[in-house]
Amino acid sequence: MQHAKKYFSSDEIRPLAQRSNFMGAFLVTHCFFTIALAIFVFSIWPNIFTFIIAVMIIGSRQLGLAILMHDSAHRALFANDFLNEKIGYWVCGAPILADMFAYRHYHLMHHKHTQTENDPDLNLSKPFPTSIRSIIRRIIRDITGQTGIKSIYNQIRTAFKLAFDKDAIDSLTKQPQSFKGNSISQPIIANFLLFIVMWIAGEWWWWFAFWLLPLVTWFQLVVRIRSMAEHAATDFSDNELQNVRTTYANPIIRLFLAPYWVNYHLEHHLIMHVPCWRLKKVHSLLLKKGYADKMKVSRNYFDVFRQVTTN
Repeated sequence: MQHAKKYFSSDEIRPLAQRSNFMGAFLVTHCFFTIALAIFVFSIWPNIFTFIIAVMIIGSRQLGLAILMHDSAHRALFANDFLNEKIGYWVCGAPILADMFAYRHYHLMHHKHTQTENDPDLNLSKPFPTSIRSIIRRIIRDITGQTGIKSIYNQIRTAFKLAFDKDAIDSLTKQPQSFKGNSISQPIIANFLLFIVMWIAGEWWWWFAFWLLPLVTWFQLVVRIRSMAEHAATDFSDNELQNVRTTYANPIIRLFLAPYWVNYHLEHHLIMHVPCWRLKKVHSLLLKKGYADKMKVSRNYFDVFRQVTTN
C-alpha cells in the first residue's frame, strides 16, 4: 500500500480495489469451462493437432488457476472471505498441487522485499540475463516433463518429511515460492475428484492425458516464462517501477501463455490487493499520469526473451 499512495490517491485506489463475488465466480467458471471446451473439441475431432492444442490450452488454464489462487491469497478474488479461502484453496490451488496458505506466506514476503536480498524469490531472477543455450535447456526440461516430474517428486518427499520431522518446517522458509505446495493429501483428494469427473464425462484416461500431462509439461513452461517476464533482468533495487516488468500480450498469447491479466505484474506490485481483472485499468491510469517512460514495460514476450538472454 505504501507504493500505491506514491502514484494514486485514495479515491483512485478504492474503486480499483473493490472485490466482486460475481467476477470471482465468473473467472473460476471461465477457467474450467475453457478446459472442458478444449477436451470437448478433441473428443469431436480426435487427432494429434487437437490433442496438442488441448494440452497447451489446459496447461495455460492451470496457470490460470494459479493466478486465481494468487488473487485469493491476496483476498482479492471474492468479496466474501470464506469464498476466497475455500475456493482459492480447494478449487484453484489443490488441483494444481498448490497450497494457497503456504504460498500466501512466501508471496507476501516477496512483495515486501522485491528484488532485494530478503526476497524469497531472488534466486528465480538473479541468474538473468543468461545464455540462450541455458534457457533452451530449461525449456526442453519443462516441455519434456522433467521439471514437472522432479517438482512432484520433491513435493511428495517434502510432505513425508514434514509428516515425520516437524523441524523441517524451518527449512521451508529458504525455498523460493512457486505454484506448488508442501502437502499432498488435499491435492490427492482434488485430483481424485477430477479423475472421476473426467472418467464419467469421457474416458478413464482423460485425467492422465488432459490434466497430468499438461501439468508436468506446458504448465511448467508457462510458469517459467511468467517468472522470467515478471522479474528477470530487472533492477535489483527498491525502485518499484523498475524491479518488476509488465509485458503486453495479444489474444493468442493470452490464450496459450498469459491468462487473466498475469502480464500486468508491475501494476499488481503497486496495488497488490487489486483484483486481476482491474490491473489493465491500473496500467491505463499510470500511462495517463505520465509514468510510461519510467516503467519497465516490454512490447511482447519476444522482447522479454531478448532482455533476459546473452549471446
